[in-house]
Amino acid sequence: MFKKNLSLFLAASLLLSLFAAPAALARTKEEKEAALAVKVKAGVAKLGAGKDAAISVKLRNKTKLKGYVSRIEEEAFVITDVKTGAETRVAYGDVTQAKGNNLSTGAIIAITAGIAVGVTLLVIYIIILSGSR
Repeated sequence: MFKKNLSLFLAASLLLSLFAAPAALARTKEEKEAALAVKVKAGVAKLGAGKDAAISVKLRNKTKLKGYVSRIEEEAFVITDVKTGAETRVAYGDVTQAKGNNLSTGAIIAITAGIAVGVTLLVIYIIILSGSR
């Protein structure tokens, strides 16, 4: 009985996905660009601003920029080149690809906790070795 119900459910899901897929793919170019701009804006906000907020972006005019996010504005953000110090204002809608190199708070906590556990185990190991002599 369970297998029959599962088969019916999977078949119905497949049929529904076939009918829903063209609607998802039928977005206009402007809608796709607006969705990408919102995604880029959220990513830049998550990355933050400052010298540790390294970013690399590709723009619609095929230009590549690399540096750090120095300012975040409502409609754009500013990338500062590390070597020259030149600032470039980039609109979220002009970005086709963005890659950030900032660790999240959770990753920093996990790395710190791992180091602390490793050091603690090393100290315990040394104490056990010195006590057995």
